[in-house]
Amino acid sequence: MVMATKRLTVRNIREILRLGLGAKLTLRQIHSSTKSSVGTVQKVLAKAKALKLNWPLTPEMDDSELEKLFYSNGAQVQTAKCPSTNWAEVHLELKKKGVTKQLLWEEHVQQNKDCYYSYSRFCHHHSLWKQKQKRSMRQQHKAGEKLFVDYAGQTIPIVCSTTGEVKNVQIFVAVLGAS
Repeated sequence: MVMATKRLTVRNIREILRLGLGAKLTLRQIHSSTKSSVGTVQKVLAKAKALKLNWPLTPEMDDSELEKLFYSNGAQVQTAKCPSTNWAEVHLELKKKGVTKQLLWEEHVQQNKDCYYSYSRFCHHHSLWKQKQKRSMRQQHKAGEKLFVDYAGQTIPIVCSTTGEVKNVQIFVAVLGAS
């Protein structure tokens, strides 16, 4: 059982066990006290229950023994490495009409059924990739001097109030510079 992607110290595990098994605090109270996530607290207590541990721990249960119990012979926790995503390709796909991060994430899940990023993690990694890109275009102009117009690429139906005729119209977005 992999405990978490971030390895807990044995001191943290002991403290969670003390508060959960000994003091009988709730998950949220333990989370507040130890600054560990609620999920991590829950996993540690579930593992302790599966191992039938009681508080106080037996005297022979030193740090190395406790580490062996929770981290399978003290080995480092293996973090799940999702297949590398081509963020440049994701970025290009986002420029296409009607494509959203949600759609691209759903494709990511379909392609990597065994190991995939959560939606928030997917967005986070894309954001990190974008920050590493050193592209910028600086434009110097006075406020209100230029109007920037862009075509949105999609149409919306407009109904004529007198004839009832429906027409699809183009959407343009305009903004004054430095506004």
